[in-house]
Amino acid sequence: MTTAYTEVEPAFVPVQTRSERPRSFDPDDFGAPNGREVNWKHTPVAQLERLFAPAGENDGVVYDVESGEQFIAAPLAAGDAPRGEIFVPEDVVAAAAWQGTDGAMHVRIPRDEEVAEPVLVTITGQGAGKRADAHIVIEALENSSATVVLRHRGSAQYAQNVEIIARAGSRLTVITVQRWDDDAVHAASHQARVDKDAFLKHFVISFGGGVVRVNPNVELAGTGSEGRLYGLSYADAGQHLESQVYLHHKGAHTTGDVLYKGALQGDGARSVWIGDVLIGPDATGTDSYEANRNLVLTEGARADSIPNLEIQTGDIQGAGHASATGRFDDEQLFYLQARGIAEEEARRLVVLGFLSDIVQRLGIPAIEEELMAAIETELAAVNA
Repeated sequence: MTTAYTEVEPAFVPVQTRSERPRSFDPDDFGAPNGREVNWKHTPVAQLERLFAPAGENDGVVYDVESGEQFIAAPLAAGDAPRGEIFVPEDVVAAAAWQGTDGAMHVRIPRDEEVAEPVLVTITGQGAGKRADAHIVIEALENSSATVVLRHRGSAQYAQNVEIIARAGSRLTVITVQRWDDDAVHAASHQARVDKDAFLKHFVISFGGGVVRVNPNVELAGTGSEGRLYGLSYADAGQHLESQVYLHHKGAHTTGDVLYKGALQGDGARSVWIGDVLIGPDATGTDSYEANRNLVLTEGARADSIPNLEIQTGDIQGAGHASATGRFDDEQLFYLQARGIAEEEARRLVVLGFLSDIVQRLGIPAIEEELMAAIETELAAVNA
Protein backbone atom coordinates (compact mmCIF):
# COMPACT_ATOMS: atom_id res chain seq x y z
CA MET A 1 0.00 0.00 0.00
CA THR A 2 1.28 3.43 -0.84
CA THR A 3 0.51 6.55 1.12
CA ALA A 4 0.05 9.89 -0.61
CA TYR A 5 1.47 12.98 1.02
CA THR A 6 0.33 16.49 0.25
CA GLU A 7 2.80 19.29 0.72
CA VAL A 8 1.24 21.99 2.88
CA GLU A 9 2.36 25.60 2.93
CA PRO A 10 3.65 26.58 6.38
CA ALA A 11 1.14 28.55 8.39
CA PHE A 12 1.71 32.28 8.68
CA VAL A 13 2.57 33.20 12.23
CA PRO A 14 2.15 36.92 12.98
CA VAL A 15 4.82 38.73 14.97
CA GLN A 16 3.81 38.64 18.62
CA THR A 17 6.92 39.88 20.43
CA ARG A 18 7.13 43.66 20.62
CA SER A 19 10.87 43.69 19.94
CA GLU A 20 10.38 41.81 16.64
CA ARG A 21 7.85 44.17 15.11
CA PRO A 22 8.89 45.83 11.84
CA ARG A 23 10.07 49.44 11.85
CA SER A 24 10.26 51.99 9.07
CA PHE A 25 10.17 55.72 8.37
CA ASP A 26 7.90 55.13 5.36
CA PRO A 27 4.14 54.80 6.05
CA ASP A 28 3.75 52.71 2.88
CA ASP A 29 5.89 49.98 4.43
CA PHE A 30 3.19 49.42 7.05
CA GLY A 31 0.03 50.01 5.02
CA ALA A 32 -3.29 50.89 6.60
CA PRO A 33 -4.14 48.53 9.49
CA ASN A 34 -7.32 46.50 9.30
CA GLY A 35 -7.71 45.81 13.02
CA ARG A 36 -6.54 42.20 12.91
CA GLU A 37 -2.85 43.02 13.50
CA VAL A 38 -1.54 42.23 16.98
CA ASN A 39 -0.82 45.90 17.76
CA TRP A 40 -4.17 47.16 16.40
CA LYS A 41 -6.64 44.43 17.40
CA HIS A 42 -7.92 46.38 20.44
CA THR A 43 -8.00 49.79 18.71
CA PRO A 44 -10.91 51.43 16.79
CA VAL A 45 -8.80 51.80 13.65
CA ALA A 46 -11.56 53.45 11.60
CA GLN A 47 -11.47 56.47 13.92
CA LEU A 48 -7.71 56.84 13.39
CA GLU A 49 -7.84 56.65 9.59
CA ARG A 50 -6.87 60.28 9.02
CA LEU A 51 -3.61 59.67 10.92
CA PHE A 52 -2.37 57.03 8.47
CA ALA A 53 -0.89 59.64 6.11
CA PRO A 54 1.05 62.87 6.79
CA ALA A 55 -1.07 65.88 7.71
CA GLY A 56 -0.20 68.15 4.81
CA GLU A 57 -1.35 71.54 6.12
CA ASN A 58 -0.31 70.55 9.68
CA ASP A 59 -2.28 73.38 11.29
CA GLY A 60 -4.32 71.38 13.78
CA VAL A 61 -2.54 72.41 17.00
CA VAL A 62 -0.64 75.37 18.42
CA TYR A 63 2.22 75.14 20.93
CA ASP A 64 2.69 77.43 23.92
CA VAL A 65 5.85 77.11 26.03
CA GLU A 66 4.45 78.33 29.35
CA SER A 67 7.66 77.87 31.33
CA GLY A 68 11.25 76.88 30.58
CA GLU A 69 11.46 78.61 27.21
CA GLN A 70 15.24 78.90 27.62
CA PHE A 71 15.47 75.11 27.23
CA ILE A 72 13.82 75.07 23.78
CA ALA A 73 16.58 74.70 21.18
CA ALA A 74 16.38 75.23 17.41
CA PRO A 75 13.93 72.97 15.53
CA LEU A 76 15.35 69.75 14.11
CA ALA A 77 14.83 68.71 10.50
CA ALA A 78 14.98 65.03 9.62
CA GLY A 79 18.67 64.13 9.71
CA ASP A 80 19.57 66.79 12.28
CA ALA A 81 20.99 65.19 15.42
CA PRO A 82 19.72 64.16 17.86
CA ARG A 83 16.43 63.68 15.98
CA GLY A 84 16.28 60.02 14.99
CA GLU A 85 19.15 59.00 17.26
CA ILE A 86 16.93 56.40 18.87
CA PHE A 87 13.48 56.84 17.30
CA VAL A 88 12.35 54.55 14.49
CA PRO A 89 8.58 54.32 13.87
CA GLU A 90 6.86 51.10 14.94
CA ASP A 91 3.57 51.74 13.14
CA VAL A 92 2.01 53.69 10.31
CA VAL A 93 0.90 56.61 12.50
CA ALA A 94 4.41 57.19 13.83
CA ALA A 95 5.84 56.98 10.30
CA ALA A 96 3.27 59.51 9.06
CA ALA A 97 4.09 61.86 11.94
CA TRP A 98 7.81 61.56 11.12
CA GLN A 99 7.27 62.50 7.49
CA GLY A 100 4.71 65.19 8.32
CA THR A 101 7.00 67.11 10.69
CA ASP A 102 9.48 69.49 9.06
CA GLY A 103 10.94 70.92 12.25
CA ALA A 104 10.87 68.88 15.44
CA MET A 105 10.63 70.71 18.76
CA HIS A 106 13.85 70.14 20.72
CA VAL A 107 13.76 70.39 24.50
CA ARG A 108 17.40 70.35 25.62
CA ILE A 109 18.56 70.28 29.24
CA PRO A 110 22.26 71.33 29.43
CA ARG A 111 24.94 69.15 30.97
CA ASP A 112 25.13 69.26 34.81
CA GLU A 113 22.15 71.64 35.08
CA GLU A 114 19.43 71.03 37.69
CA VAL A 115 16.19 72.64 36.55
CA ALA A 116 13.90 73.34 39.50
CA GLU A 117 10.71 74.39 37.68
CA PRO A 118 9.09 72.10 35.08
CA VAL A 119 9.38 72.86 31.38
CA LEU A 120 5.69 73.14 30.49
CA VAL A 121 4.46 72.93 26.89
CA THR A 122 0.71 73.28 26.29
CA ILE A 123 -0.57 71.85 23.00
CA THR A 124 -4.00 73.17 22.04
CA GLY A 125 -6.12 71.63 19.30
CA GLN A 126 -7.74 74.01 16.82
CA GLY A 127 -10.82 71.92 16.05
CA ALA A 128 -11.99 68.35 15.57
CA GLY A 129 -11.63 68.61 11.78
CA LYS A 130 -8.06 69.92 11.96
CA ARG A 131 -5.07 67.63 11.38
CA ALA A 132 -1.54 67.85 12.82
CA ASP A 133 1.72 65.89 13.04
CA ALA A 134 4.54 66.36 15.53
CA HIS A 135 7.95 65.05 16.47
CA ILE A 136 9.27 66.25 19.83
CA VAL A 137 12.79 65.49 21.08
CA ILE A 138 13.43 65.70 24.82
CA GLU A 139 17.13 65.42 25.62
CA ALA A 140 18.68 65.51 29.09
CA LEU A 141 22.43 65.83 28.79
CA GLU A 142 24.90 64.18 31.16
CA ASN A 143 24.21 64.61 34.91
CA SER A 144 21.33 67.04 34.35
CA SER A 145 17.97 66.98 36.10
CA ALA A 146 14.60 68.24 34.83
CA THR A 147 10.86 67.66 34.46
CA VAL A 148 9.11 68.19 31.12
CA VAL A 149 5.31 68.37 30.88
CA LEU A 150 3.33 68.05 27.64
CA ARG A 151 -0.26 69.14 28.29
CA HIS A 152 -2.94 68.58 25.61
CA ARG A 153 -6.34 70.29 25.34
CA GLY A 154 -8.92 71.37 22.77
CA SER A 155 -9.59 69.08 19.82
CA ALA A 156 -7.70 67.86 16.75
CA GLN A 157 -6.67 64.81 14.75
CA TYR A 158 -3.15 64.59 16.13
CA ALA A 159 -0.30 62.15 15.39
CA GLN A 160 2.65 62.65 17.70
CA ASN A 161 6.14 61.21 18.19
CA VAL A 162 8.09 61.90 21.37
CA GLU A 163 11.80 60.94 21.39
CA ILE A 164 13.34 60.89 24.87
CA ILE A 165 17.10 60.64 25.52
CA ALA A 166 18.32 60.46 29.13
CA ARG A 167 22.09 60.60 28.85
CA ALA A 168 24.53 59.19 31.42
CA GLY A 169 23.84 60.23 34.98
CA SER A 170 20.79 62.35 34.15
CA ARG A 171 17.46 62.35 36.01
CA LEU A 172 14.51 63.11 33.78
CA THR A 173 10.76 63.13 34.36
CA VAL A 174 8.41 63.31 31.36
CA ILE A 175 4.69 63.84 31.95
CA THR A 176 2.10 63.77 29.17
CA VAL A 177 -1.40 64.87 30.16
CA GLN A 178 -4.33 64.30 27.77
CA ARG A 179 -7.35 66.43 28.68
CA TRP A 180 -8.74 66.76 25.17
CA ASP A 181 -12.33 67.52 24.25
CA ASP A 182 -14.53 64.50 23.62
CA ASP A 183 -14.16 64.61 19.82
CA ALA A 184 -10.34 64.65 19.73
CA VAL A 185 -8.26 61.81 18.26
CA HIS A 186 -4.67 61.49 19.49
CA ALA A 187 -2.18 58.71 18.72
CA ALA A 188 1.34 59.05 20.14
CA SER A 189 4.50 56.96 20.11
CA HIS A 190 7.05 57.66 22.83
CA GLN A 191 10.48 56.08 22.45
CA ALA A 192 13.12 56.54 25.14
CA ARG A 193 16.68 55.45 25.84
CA VAL A 194 18.12 55.60 29.36
CA ASP A 195 21.92 55.54 29.49
CA LYS A 196 24.40 54.51 32.19
CA ASP A 197 23.27 55.40 35.73
CA ALA A 198 20.47 57.58 34.34
CA PHE A 199 16.91 57.70 35.65
CA LEU A 200 13.66 58.23 33.73
CA LYS A 201 10.23 58.66 35.28
CA HIS A 202 7.50 58.66 32.64
CA PHE A 203 3.79 59.39 33.10
CA VAL A 204 0.81 58.95 30.77
CA ILE A 205 -2.28 60.70 32.20
CA SER A 206 -5.39 60.39 29.98
CA PHE A 207 -8.73 61.87 30.98
CA GLY A 208 -10.16 63.34 27.77
CA GLY A 209 -10.50 62.62 24.07
CA GLY A 210 -12.62 60.37 21.91
CA VAL A 211 -9.72 58.05 21.05
CA VAL A 212 -6.38 58.47 22.83
CA ARG A 213 -3.59 55.95 22.23
CA VAL A 214 -0.22 56.71 23.86
CA ASN A 215 2.37 53.94 23.50
CA PRO A 216 5.65 54.27 25.45
CA ASN A 217 8.73 52.25 24.46
CA VAL A 218 11.60 52.56 26.96
CA GLU A 219 15.05 50.97 26.61
CA LEU A 220 17.18 50.74 29.75
CA ALA A 221 20.39 50.67 27.75
CA GLY A 222 23.11 51.59 30.23
CA THR A 223 24.43 49.73 33.23
CA GLY A 224 22.62 50.83 36.37
CA SER A 225 19.87 52.69 34.49
CA GLU A 226 16.38 52.93 35.95
CA GLY A 227 12.93 53.46 34.46
CA ARG A 228 9.65 54.04 36.28
CA LEU A 229 6.60 54.10 34.02
CA TYR A 230 3.30 55.23 35.48
CA GLY A 231 -0.12 55.74 33.95
CA LEU A 232 -3.55 56.95 34.95
CA SER A 233 -6.74 56.95 32.86
CA TYR A 234 -10.39 57.76 33.50
CA ALA A 235 -12.66 56.71 30.64
CA ASP A 236 -16.20 58.05 30.25
CA ALA A 237 -19.03 56.83 28.01
CA GLY A 238 -17.83 56.41 24.43
CA GLN A 239 -14.17 57.11 25.20
CA HIS A 240 -11.33 54.80 24.17
CA LEU A 241 -8.11 55.27 26.18
CA GLU A 242 -5.19 52.98 25.33
CA SER A 243 -1.53 52.44 26.20
CA GLN A 244 0.77 49.72 24.90
CA VAL A 245 3.83 49.84 27.14
CA TYR A 246 7.20 48.27 26.28
CA LEU A 247 10.10 48.18 28.74
CA HIS A 248 13.34 46.65 27.44
CA HIS A 249 16.02 45.85 30.01
CA LYS A 250 19.16 45.86 27.88
CA GLY A 251 21.97 46.85 30.23
CA ALA A 252 23.15 45.10 33.39
CA HIS A 253 21.80 45.91 36.85
CA THR A 254 18.82 47.86 35.55
CA THR A 255 15.65 48.56 37.53
CA GLY A 256 12.15 48.87 36.09
CA ASP A 257 8.76 49.56 37.62
CA VAL A 258 5.54 49.81 35.59
CA LEU A 259 2.23 50.70 37.23
CA TYR A 260 -0.85 51.83 35.31
CA LYS A 261 -4.25 52.40 36.92
CA GLY A 262 -7.58 53.18 35.32
CA ALA A 263 -11.20 53.90 36.20
CA LEU A 264 -14.12 53.51 33.81
CA GLN A 265 -17.73 54.65 33.85
CA GLY A 266 -20.55 54.89 31.34
CA ASP A 267 -21.80 52.88 28.40
CA GLY A 268 -19.03 52.11 25.93
CA ALA A 269 -16.22 53.40 28.12
CA ARG A 270 -13.14 51.41 27.12
CA SER A 271 -9.56 51.19 28.30
CA VAL A 272 -6.78 49.04 26.84
CA TRP A 273 -3.46 48.34 28.51
CA ILE A 274 -0.86 45.99 27.05
CA GLY A 275 2.41 45.70 28.96
CA ASP A 276 5.49 44.04 27.48
CA VAL A 277 8.69 43.63 29.48
CA LEU A 278 11.78 42.13 27.84
CA ILE A 279 14.81 41.25 29.95
CA GLY A 280 17.59 40.78 27.42
CA PRO A 281 20.49 38.31 27.52
CA ASP A 282 22.95 40.93 28.85
CA ALA A 283 20.57 42.39 31.45
CA THR A 284 22.05 40.51 34.39
CA GLY A 285 21.07 41.66 37.87
CA THR A 286 17.78 43.10 36.60
CA ASP A 287 14.92 43.93 38.97
CA SER A 288 11.61 44.50 37.17
CA TYR A 289 7.90 44.49 37.88
CA GLU A 290 4.82 45.59 35.93
CA ALA A 291 1.19 45.87 37.02
CA ASN A 292 -2.11 47.17 35.71
CA ARG A 293 -5.20 47.69 37.85
CA ASN A 294 -8.63 48.85 36.71
CA LEU A 295 -11.76 49.85 38.59
CA VAL A 296 -15.03 49.46 36.65
CA LEU A 297 -17.61 51.83 38.15
CA THR A 298 -20.71 51.18 36.01
CA GLU A 299 -22.28 48.67 33.68
CA GLY A 300 -21.33 48.94 30.02
CA ALA A 301 -17.66 49.76 30.63
CA ARG A 302 -14.82 47.44 29.59
CA ALA A 303 -11.14 47.21 30.45
CA ASP A 304 -8.68 45.01 28.53
CA SER A 305 -5.46 44.25 30.40
CA ILE A 306 -2.68 42.08 28.92
CA PRO A 307 0.70 41.77 30.70
CA ASN A 308 3.61 39.98 29.00
CA LEU A 309 7.05 39.12 30.35
CA GLU A 310 10.00 37.66 28.40
CA ILE A 311 13.26 36.77 30.16
CA GLN A 312 16.40 35.84 28.21
CA THR A 313 18.83 35.43 31.12
CA GLY A 314 18.65 33.46 34.35
CA ASP A 315 20.81 35.87 36.32
CA ILE A 316 18.28 38.43 37.60
CA GLN A 317 17.27 39.80 40.99
CA GLY A 318 13.57 39.47 40.26
CA ALA A 319 10.80 39.95 37.73
CA GLY A 320 7.04 39.72 37.79
CA HIS A 321 3.78 41.04 36.47
CA ALA A 322 0.17 41.39 37.62
CA SER A 323 -3.20 42.50 36.32
CA ALA A 324 -6.52 43.04 38.08
CA THR A 325 -9.86 44.41 36.86
CA GLY A 326 -12.96 44.56 38.99
CA ARG A 327 -15.59 46.57 40.82
CA PHE A 328 -15.40 48.07 44.28
CA ASP A 329 -13.67 46.14 47.03
CA ASP A 330 -16.58 45.06 49.26
CA GLU A 331 -14.30 44.81 52.28
CA GLN A 332 -13.15 48.42 51.89
CA LEU A 333 -16.75 49.61 51.53
CA PHE A 334 -17.85 47.58 54.55
CA TYR A 335 -14.99 48.97 56.63
CA LEU A 336 -15.93 52.57 55.80
CA GLN A 337 -19.68 52.08 56.18
CA ALA A 338 -19.18 50.33 59.50
CA ARG A 339 -17.63 53.57 60.73
CA GLY A 340 -20.67 55.64 59.84
CA ILE A 341 -19.70 56.77 56.32
CA ALA A 342 -22.57 56.75 53.85
CA GLU A 343 -22.26 54.35 50.89
CA GLU A 344 -21.93 57.07 48.23
CA GLU A 345 -19.19 58.85 50.17
CA ALA A 346 -17.48 55.52 50.88
CA ARG A 347 -17.38 54.75 47.16
CA ARG A 348 -15.95 58.19 46.45
CA LEU A 349 -13.18 57.68 49.01
CA VAL A 350 -12.29 54.26 47.59
CA VAL A 351 -11.92 55.67 44.05
CA LEU A 352 -9.90 58.67 45.25
CA GLY A 353 -7.57 56.41 47.20
CA PHE A 354 -7.18 54.06 44.24
CA LEU A 355 -6.24 56.79 41.73
CA SER A 356 -4.38 59.23 43.98
CA ASP A 357 -1.55 56.70 44.29
CA ILE A 358 -0.43 57.66 40.76
CA VAL A 359 -1.23 61.38 41.08
CA GLN A 360 0.94 61.75 44.17
CA ARG A 361 3.96 60.37 42.31
CA LEU A 362 4.00 63.35 39.92
CA GLY A 363 5.76 65.66 42.37
CA ILE A 364 4.20 68.84 40.90
CA PRO A 365 1.57 70.23 43.31
CA ALA A 366 -0.25 72.35 40.73
CA ILE A 367 -0.79 69.40 38.36
CA GLU A 368 -1.65 67.08 41.25
CA GLU A 369 -4.36 69.50 42.40
CA GLU A 370 -5.68 69.85 38.85
CA LEU A 371 -5.98 66.09 38.41
CA MET A 372 -7.57 65.46 41.80
CA ALA A 373 -10.16 68.12 40.95
CA ALA A 374 -10.78 66.39 37.62
CA ILE A 375 -11.32 63.06 39.39
CA GLU A 376 -13.80 64.71 41.75
CA THR A 377 -15.68 66.10 38.73
CA GLU A 378 -15.84 62.65 37.13
CA LEU A 379 -17.12 61.11 40.35
CA ALA A 380 -19.79 63.76 40.71
CA ALA A 381 -21.01 62.86 37.20
CA VAL A 382 -21.32 59.15 37.93
CA ASN A 383 -23.23 59.83 41.16
CA ALA A 384 -25.55 62.44 39.62
